[in-house]
Amino acid sequence: MPVLQNPIHIASAGDPRIAPYLNLKDRELAREGARFIAEGEQVVRRLIGSTYPVESILVADHKLERFLPVVPDGIALFVAPAAIVNKIIGFQFHSGVLAVGNRGTPQSLDELLAGRQTLTLAIAEDINNSENLGSLVRLCAGFGLDGLILGERCADPFFRRSVRVSMGTIFHLPLFRSDDLLADVQLLRRRWGIRVIATVLGENAENLASARRSEKIAICFGSEAHGMSRGLIDACDRRVTIPMRRGTDSLNVAVAAGIVLYHFVDLAGR
Repeated sequence: MPVLQNPIHIASAGDPRIAPYLNLKDRELAREGARFIAEGEQVVRRLIGSTYPVESILVADHKLERFLPVVPDGIALFVAPAAIVNKIIGFQFHSGVLAVGNRGTPQSLDELLAGRQTLTLAIAEDINNSENLGSLVRLCAGFGLDGLILGERCADPFFRRSVRVSMGTIFHLPLFRSDDLLADVQLLRRRWGIRVIATVLGENAENLASARRSEKIAICFGSEAHGMSRGLIDACDRRVTIPMRRGTDSLNVAVAAGIVLYHFVDLAGR
């Protein structure tokens, strides 16, 4: 029978042992050593089941009995009354479970791509809305993509809102943050033979419904406001579009990504 953790009881929001939870500002946590906050029972469970290091977990007392058996030995488990948890994070928090995780060492492109005969990647350029980025992460994980490449001006996928919207699937999706997306897209094509597909509006693009795929592809999605940059579009091998009707000129990037990714993943399974 596994040995259960001995929870550490917290009686005050000022307890220094829970200092990381007192300042939940994403950028400050990242500067402190690549920390991030995971919130919600399902999200924290997925974090525990991943390869990401977990520094500590904070649970409201009414959640302790149910959550205690899933906490691995060696992780600090703090428990506090719900009122103190709410005071710590600054708002009414119904889920009652939070964790501090660490990003660990980022993957390189070589680690992400080496030895792959078939491959489906997504590329996010300038997606700066955390909810949209979290939704894209969840889509990529749900459709079984091999990874997500993030442009240098993308939002941080480990910001609290992105992690929450991803439902913790971010912990099980390979990620690569590019310092020069245009150069890396050219490298994908030249070094690894990956066909890169731009998602665009308007003419001079294939209708998605009739678009085929090759064995190794990467599908690019642009910002919510402006779509993909001209330079990145020109660097791609192909362009695809979702035809619009009734005066609609575009879709939310997460909605469009869901349609496009499903199409190409479905083709891979045929």
